[in-house]
Amino acid sequence: MSIGVRDLTVLGEFKPFGLVSEELEGKPLETAPEEHQYFLFHADVARERDGPAAATLSSAAVSADLDFSSPSPPSDDGDHEIFIRGSRITWSTGSRVHKRYNSPKTVIMACWCRMEAIPDALLCVLQIDTLSIYGASGEVVCIPLPFAIASIFPLPFGLLLQKAVDGNRRISISGSLLNARDLSRSGKDSGWNHHVFHQLNSFEPVVKENEAITSSHLILRHPLEEPQATYIEERGKLVFMKDFEERTIWSSDVVPLMASYHKSKMQHSIWLLETVSHCEAETAMVDAVSTELSTQQFSFRRIWQGKCSQSAASKVFLATDMDGVPIICFLLVDQKVLLAVRLQIDEGNDEALVDIKPHMSWSIPALDAASVIVTRPRVEVGRLPFSDIIVLGAENHLLLYSGKQCLCRYLLPIRPGKNLLRSNHSAGTTDMCYELKITGIQDAVEGRINVIVNNGQIFRCSLRRNPTSSLANDCITAMAVGLQFSFHSHFATLLWGDFGSAYFFHSHPHTDSEWDAFAGAVMRICDRYGTRMQRQSPPVSGAAWDFLVNSKLHKCYLRHSIGRGIFSMNMPNCSGVDYNDSQIQDEQNEGRPLYSQLLAETLDSLHCLYESLKLDKLRKQDVGQLVALLFTIAASLGEENYVDYYIRDFPFLLAEGCSFHSCASPRTPPSLFRWIENCLHKGCHESNRKNLPPLLCRENIYVVSWARKIVSFYSVLVGAERKGRILSTGVYCEIANGSARTIEELTVLAMVGERFGRQQLDLLPLGVSLPLRHALDKCRESPPTDWPAAAYVLVGREDLAMACLGSLGKEHENQGSLNLVAISVPYMLHLQPVSVPSSLTEITGSDSMKLEDSDALHRSLEDGMEHIYNSSTQLRFGRDLRLNEVRCLLCSARPVAIETPVNPSASDQDLQQHQLWNLAQRTTALPFGRGAFTLASTYAVLTEALHVPKLVLAGRLPAQQNATVNLDPNLRNISELRSWPEFHNGVAAGLRLAPFEGKMSRTWIQYNKPEEPSFTHAGILLALGLHGHLCSLAMTDVYRYLTQEHDITTVGVLLGVAASYRGTMHPEVSRMLYLHVPSRHQLSFPELELPTNLQSAALVAIGLLYEGSAHPFTMKILLGEIGRRSGGDNVLEREGYAVAAGYALGLVALGRGKGAFGFVDSFVDRLFHYIGEKGVRNEKTSVVSQTTDDHIRILGQMVDGAHINVDVTAPGATIALALIFMKTESEEMVSRLRLPVTHFDLQYVRPDFIMLRVITRNLIMWSNMQPSRNWIESQIPDVIKLGVLRLDGAVDDDEFDAEAVVQAYVNIVAGACISLGIKYAGTKSEEAQELLYNYAIYFLNEIKHVPATTNITLPKGMLQYVDRGTSEICLHLIVLSLSLVMAGSGHLQTFRLLRYLRGRSSTEGHINYGIQMTVSLAIGFLFLGGGMQTFSTGNSAVAALLMTLYPRLPTGPSDNRCHLQAFRHLYVIAAESRRVQTVDVDTGLPVYCPLEVTIKETEHYSETSFCEVTPCILPERSVLKTVRVCGPRYWPQVIQLIPEDKPWWRFRDKSGPFNGGILYIKRKVGSCSYVDDPIGCQSLLSRAMHKVCDTSDMNCSNARNNNSAPGSYKIDQLVSTFSADPSLIGFAQLCCDSWNSRQEFCSQLLFECVSKDRPALLQIYLSLYTTIEAMWEQLTLAYNEALINGKLSCGSVSILQCTFIQSLKRHMEEILICSQSLNENIFKYLDSGIWPDCQSDRGKMDAMLLSWYLLWYGIPSFRVVKSAVEKIKAKAPLSLTMIPLLRLLLPTTQAKGIFEIDKFHF
Repeated sequence: MSIGVRDLTVLGEFKPFGLVSEELEGKPLETAPEEHQYFLFHADVARERDGPAAATLSSAAVSADLDFSSPSPPSDDGDHEIFIRGSRITWSTGSRVHKRYNSPKTVIMACWCRMEAIPDALLCVLQIDTLSIYGASGEVVCIPLPFAIASIFPLPFGLLLQKAVDGNRRISISGSLLNARDLSRSGKDSGWNHHVFHQLNSFEPVVKENEAITSSHLILRHPLEEPQATYIEERGKLVFMKDFEERTIWSSDVVPLMASYHKSKMQHSIWLLETVSHCEAETAMVDAVSTELSTQQFSFRRIWQGKCSQSAASKVFLATDMDGVPIICFLLVDQKVLLAVRLQIDEGNDEALVDIKPHMSWSIPALDAASVIVTRPRVEVGRLPFSDIIVLGAENHLLLYSGKQCLCRYLLPIRPGKNLLRSNHSAGTTDMCYELKITGIQDAVEGRINVIVNNGQIFRCSLRRNPTSSLANDCITAMAVGLQFSFHSHFATLLWGDFGSAYFFHSHPHTDSEWDAFAGAVMRICDRYGTRMQRQSPPVSGAAWDFLVNSKLHKCYLRHSIGRGIFSMNMPNCSGVDYNDSQIQDEQNEGRPLYSQLLAETLDSLHCLYESLKLDKLRKQDVGQLVALLFTIAASLGEENYVDYYIRDFPFLLAEGCSFHSCASPRTPPSLFRWIENCLHKGCHESNRKNLPPLLCRENIYVVSWARKIVSFYSVLVGAERKGRILSTGVYCEIANGSARTIEELTVLAMVGERFGRQQLDLLPLGVSLPLRHALDKCRESPPTDWPAAAYVLVGREDLAMACLGSLGKEHENQGSLNLVAISVPYMLHLQPVSVPSSLTEITGSDSMKLEDSDALHRSLEDGMEHIYNSSTQLRFGRDLRLNEVRCLLCSARPVAIETPVNPSASDQDLQQHQLWNLAQRTTALPFGRGAFTLASTYAVLTEALHVPKLVLAGRLPAQQNATVNLDPNLRNISELRSWPEFHNGVAAGLRLAPFEGKMSRTWIQYNKPEEPSFTHAGILLALGLHGHLCSLAMTDVYRYLTQEHDITTVGVLLGVAASYRGTMHPEVSRMLYLHVPSRHQLSFPELELPTNLQSAALVAIGLLYEGSAHPFTMKILLGEIGRRSGGDNVLEREGYAVAAGYALGLVALGRGKGAFGFVDSFVDRLFHYIGEKGVRNEKTSVVSQTTDDHIRILGQMVDGAHINVDVTAPGATIALALIFMKTESEEMVSRLRLPVTHFDLQYVRPDFIMLRVITRNLIMWSNMQPSRNWIESQIPDVIKLGVLRLDGAVDDDEFDAEAVVQAYVNIVAGACISLGIKYAGTKSEEAQELLYNYAIYFLNEIKHVPATTNITLPKGMLQYVDRGTSEICLHLIVLSLSLVMAGSGHLQTFRLLRYLRGRSSTEGHINYGIQMTVSLAIGFLFLGGGMQTFSTGNSAVAALLMTLYPRLPTGPSDNRCHLQAFRHLYVIAAESRRVQTVDVDTGLPVYCPLEVTIKETEHYSETSFCEVTPCILPERSVLKTVRVCGPRYWPQVIQLIPEDKPWWRFRDKSGPFNGGILYIKRKVGSCSYVDDPIGCQSLLSRAMHKVCDTSDMNCSNARNNNSAPGSYKIDQLVSTFSADPSLIGFAQLCCDSWNSRQEFCSQLLFECVSKDRPALLQIYLSLYTTIEAMWEQLTLAYNEALINGKLSCGSVSILQCTFIQSLKRHMEEILICSQSLNENIFKYLDSGIWPDCQSDRGKMDAMLLSWYLLWYGIPSFRVVKSAVEKIKAKAPLSLTMIPLLRLLLPTTQAKGIFEIDKFHF
């Protein structure tokens, strides 16, 4: 047989795109080196690999995990190119530059490789002294090379480095390279972390250096490891591989093989790379010492060598022999031979490589050769793809080989009109085109090569045109994997030989010609051996013919003829061993001729494909073409059962009118439908595995993977056992990660693991898809929480999928959102784009949310709160105007209204100035509240400067046409209103910026820096620091701020930087902070006069920096600072300095208790000495004092005398004790920190110190605090209780001081209320709120009677014993504590109280700045972050709140004597965004939804559940246990949490269950949202929709005629009210517009889908209603019966109505009964298997009805029926009924069919 001739498909003239890009860029080529390199590769080479190494999730991985859009294999992305010229590398794809790399030195060579634990492919670039490794995403690692490296080669797990011949000579390397590797990105960021991270210095260990010097080959396993030496085995021992003449010429990146050439020995070798233990390798080292190297070493084992060439092979590549055995090919140019060495690869059970052995070798003539993928493009042999060989023969012909079998010859398509010469050739030389000769081939990628012709041109050609017929392509692939290799070689010869040339030679074949060519090749197999059936002729019978066919002579003839037909072809002379004849002799079945075995395997392979295609509704046309071919093959083989099977599926086959011989033992064809039906009826274990084609049980057979997936799903669904990937049914199945409690959940994971989505489910026949849809529906209610996002989408829970994607981080959320659309069925996509709203940035345009103010002139001014209205706040507060009111109360950007008469006098002007001064006090305090109100509520626009609202102190006169009045600087000193208030205004402006996911841009901070220092920018710096943004500033930037010598700016920088680096003990920041503590300066340091405020800020900053570290030296310093006089110029600020030192000391040892001290007693005694405790042993105090004093004396600082000023040191020491022993329940400390118990003690302790002691005692005994009046009363000593009771009577006791008693009483009560406020901060505790509110009303009534009353009885008439200022302070501290408890809630009762206090303060001048500050802070806390933030009660949060609520209030805007005002903003540290907002995943809009929140059991209360409506604030993480979406309108969702004493998850925290406060939920179809239907009355209408659909006013025609009538509305409008599903809305429109005749059915169908939330069933109902397609849908009845019999779990109702299924059954039976000729045709079939004549239309209808009847009632073939009847007649008397016996022998036949058989035969 002559070989075929093909035309090459010329893709175009080839030129490296690197050269093209250089020309396009216009770069002068003369400046670049003339030499250049390039190589082409497939896109898969640089693609991320699968498997455990790719477990790190990236955007590509998420995209791949979710993209189920196509079941086809990955499309060919075209050729990629790496172009190298000089030091520049260009990576291009097609005609587009993908990436460019610039190396510091000239590039020697480059290659792609994969390394251990890194999923991405790496581009390794070799330079003269450096190896640069480039990651696909931009990471770069430069490895210095101290030895000369000649070349590099990829390995499956690393890179092979071949040293130069003089490789032991060191090369000079720059110092920077020798010291360390240059990492452009850290290993952590790049994902190149490695479990072995050694010193990065180049070859520094002595042993490693010796190894590197000795070994000639090195292996690099990881970019962050050192190259390892390699070994070889000599005389049973491992020694270094140090033969530098063994030059590597090739290596494989798939299997660990290397080919080399030894010039002296003139031999080629093949080496197997093996892993050996380090202990074995140490035997090779003379001076072996312990090293930190990996425990694994590598050795080379020579597995083949051949002395056959005087020079090295010009090309070495892997290919595949015709029988699937891998071969290594050596192109020996000097001999013009291609030498192939066959390899036997042994793999273990886990697909791990065990061994590789050479088998035999052969050779063929060749001038050039390359490995290509042509004949079997989707077939893999183990790890390797099936590769062919393209050979340039001796006569310059291109020959395609499969192994050593030549298939065809390729020619250049030179024809008139296709001139492949260069453009400068004239048209007259067209004839010369025929003289072009191919001189070389190169750059083979898949099925494309570069062809070099004799005139120097290079053409890119394709050897295999992508077939347009998918059926032909699938059939070729099925036969490639299904046939034995010897049989497939014969088939390939026919397909690629002369017979297929007519098809392949054409340039533009159509689909039918491709299929005809393939079918013709199969038919030729039958025709060649005379086995094809004779059409329209009676069967030949006779004993003589049968004897001749079955004779040994005929079998011997067939054996020899088929051998000659396969292997005696006209091929080029090839040397080598021909082993195929003997192989076929061994493989043949002695009982069957070879041709019949070939046809039988073809039938099996194509039948398996046929069964797979039947499961795809879009391949019905292909099934019709394929069944005709299968029918012919089956008839040729005499497989009567196969023929009958195909006729039942396609009765039109009878139109061909054929007859055939029946073989002696016909086989039963496998049937997937029969297997699925058996599974549903009997279960997996009782189903017949003979109904599964054997090809399905083989791995990596893509062509039938569709059927394999379905079989695996059903196997899992009916309970098949699983061992690894293999199921008990014999097929393998990929299971996605995730837990599965039921088989339905395991089925879902299997579908996800096999990348089977909703689109693929719609391609299945309806009956096949129903059980799978049932499984999905059953898992929809409460799927496991650890599923991948694709699994949630598959079951219709996109809400859970979005939550899953959100936990991966922002870099994946956008990609995931797009892929949620990708895996959704197209008709299920929503009509509007799905956009996830941001609760921070989205601003609604609702008119009801606009600021209402009568003054339209100032309404447009920006007040820093205009962004607070968004979708979340709109839902949170509804239509009330609380936010408007808060905005009005905290606005400082407009002049304040002053009430004056219309015609003012001179005295009225003085009154105006007095009122304006009082209002200015309030205005300057408003930034405190505004900062809390807008906390983290918007993002910075990095392209715009930060806007800071103005702080307007002027007033306006409404009575005088809003005339503006300014403060008179001559009457008042207004300079103090411009410094610290502006600072707080800047803080408020900066606090509204939410923390970014990463660092804020340093450039943006510098962009907002003013030219001159300003108070406002100082506040902005503090705010940015509290949010952690100042980490982006370099220390040089910080020092530039400090050199401005602006005190308030320095305060903001110190506190901000320390807050950004809180708890890190950053050394550079620490040095900067200590620079501002003069007591720590050395004697040689120049004396600095630093303000006390600056020193106080530095101390607190030190505490923040060392928070929780218990750093001993820092604690010792801060302890001494409490009792030291500051070096500032203001002596009155000493108390504030001591408080700052105590607070800093408490922060350093926060909550550590006694464990914080090295010398516990001395430290604690020193603190109590500062407090003024009596009886403290002076010895210990003096020891500590002496030690500290000596240290300070060395530093040259002055201290006070021996006596301690308790009034200065007590507050700081008390706060230090409170923070150090916080929550330690230390009764010892509480007992020492006692309250006054006698009247003398009352005189000894200041009342405000008593308040601090109460707070400290309660913070220590944290768990004892209870929100009850009894607990507060228990805090009051008996002497004070009795004293309060004695106030009503006349008391003449000189020792009784009523004022002292009452002062102590109110301070103790206020201290207890502050303690409760801190403990229950952010909890919204009703008990705490009610208690604090009652005490606030009590104090308010004592000051001024108000209508509000309390339900508790407290002493009256306290004000006469307490000054007004103390009462006001206690009142406002209690109110501030109340706002802490209700933080972020916007509690209406509390807000009314605060609004009253603010209004009262505006008219009474005795209310000072401090009181205004507390009211402003309280309002801001109540609406913290616009209602989206709240407070935590962790240790850091409690410390921050204590500093914010410090009970010494300033008297004026510039008062910092007792407490630095900047510390009032530290509440930001305690703030947490525990707000949760539910978003409808279908519409992307925020919605209301009830949540059931469960908190854990504590010692005070049991496990409690309560209901919240979103948006809401959740409890703290330490008590939160469960959050569950409840209510009937949304699908349930449960978030299980482990209560932990940790802060709330930060925004975009991957471990957080709440995606930045967004909880995605999915609304059930048939329910309205709570916004549209608050009480649920509209949702009830959906249950009556089918009744409404019957009314005349729902008719579309009436609606069109009366479109303007108020009462007319359409059915699609009604459906859209309850569902956003586009498929339902579109069907409703279709039902209304054009399906009037079926409107009743359509309305009922809509009601079914809407009310039960199953829109996917719409197409199933319609398909079953309109047609019953070829009776394949009988599986619908099997599904129904499986539910009834319990084979499928029926925890939920059937997704299809059983009555509907039964009605279909009855309807089908009526169709079959109505046929008059059906009974006659049934009897004919049962008698002799005769089908109706299909030559006429009537005959076609009769054949169709007969086919339906046989399939419907499960009647087997007539021979099976006859066999059963004969058995019954032989053993049973005819007098009895035969129905029971027939039922026993024919178990799959229904009762009706049994009756018909009994009627005919008996």
